[in-house]
Amino acid sequence: MIIHLLCFIDRSNIGNAKVLNRDEGDSLVQTLKISNEQYLVALMIFIVAFTIVQTPSNYMLKKFRPSRWMALMMFCWGAMTMLLAAVKNYSGLVAVRFFLGAFESGLFPGQVFILTFWYRPEERAIRIALIVACSSLGGAFGGAIAYGIGRSLNGVHGLQAWRWLFLIEGSPSCFAAILCALFFPDYPETVSWLSDEERELATQRIKGVASLGSDKITWKEAKATLMDWRLYAHYIAYISNSVSFSSNSLFAPTIVAGLGYTGLDAQLFTVPPYAIGFVVTVIVAWIADRYEARSLATCCSMIIGAISFLVEGALPPDAFKARYVFLCFALSFSFSCNAPSLSWLTANLRSTGAATLAVPLNVAFGQFGQIIGVYIYKDSEAPGFPTGHFTNAGFLFEGAIIIMSLRLFYMHKNKQLAPGERKWRL
Repeated sequence: MIIHLLCFIDRSNIGNAKVLNRDEGDSLVQTLKISNEQYLVALMIFIVAFTIVQTPSNYMLKKFRPSRWMALMMFCWGAMTMLLAAVKNYSGLVAVRFFLGAFESGLFPGQVFILTFWYRPEERAIRIALIVACSSLGGAFGGAIAYGIGRSLNGVHGLQAWRWLFLIEGSPSCFAAILCALFFPDYPETVSWLSDEERELATQRIKGVASLGSDKITWKEAKATLMDWRLYAHYIAYISNSVSFSSNSLFAPTIVAGLGYTGLDAQLFTVPPYAIGFVVTVIVAWIADRYEARSLATCCSMIIGAISFLVEGALPPDAFKARYVFLCFALSFSFSCNAPSLSWLTANLRSTGAATLAVPLNVAFGQFGQIIGVYIYKDSEAPGFPTGHFTNAGFLFEGAIIIMSLRLFYMHKNKQLAPGERKWRL
């Protein structure tokens, strides 16, 4: 959770930097003299690198042990975040954002993959949710930190506040990388702090329903995973909720500024939607695990999020309070569908090789949605941003239809199983 919190802060702080101290002419966009189109390219190049490196990173994680690979990624993305403080022009911004995306790419699919070595399918959604919810928590912390830095450090030692933002938020990742290398647990079969009896319990309880650290990836498993069409339905559904996840993460300060809050208040008022999102994400995942209802939890979250975006886009641009309330609903439920969706996918993967490939492929496909999310909130449509809100609503409705179709497919498959055969999870 802590690692993902640091990762999300370092990924999304460019959204805070974009508007930080804009009233004084000291925002990132004003200092570097870049256009809105160039800013969007800097966002998109991160996603391009993220998509390319993701699946190879999961393979490297399995090959070199999670603690070592994650520590290396953490140190490198922390260094890249700090390096953003030194950029002088558009080219530098794009180059550093590309490498930041490359080093962050393996974290989230790697974390989901690691959970399959430790937990049974019915135990994963709440744990994935606690990790995903740290995106909400990271958004809340990021807004609060940006508010404090904007008030106190703008111009100190000749540096704009957004430069201090990158320096201060990147350094904890570099420090935490050392702790990760020393203390992060790899597999239940290998950790030193379990007794022989505990290690036996940890491995036996997940046998047949989870990945094993000793398992090797075979070409036969890889080919079967790549040719399994039902997995692509999961991937397409994940694209649908990635649009809103991306757009909210990157443009929350901009959207809040369009709700009538200006200057540093635009940073501060991003905190409540993210804080609410944290609570909602954990509650939805707990329900999904407790009642074996991952598909229903995902579908209902998507529908509530879609309706909230629809209402937010339809309200008059000057209905600031009502739009802020629906922003809280939209952000919370568009985040909360991620955990049960991923948990459902991992619950229906039958081998370590399938988990090694399918989890990063799922998240990699989601990057197509994130690229769409980069372009839907247009400055020219402020303060209402109808294109952004309606696009998010449409994709979430489409995702809900795909999820329900998949649920019906698995129900049909279960009816065809012989007594005693392993059922597909719903």
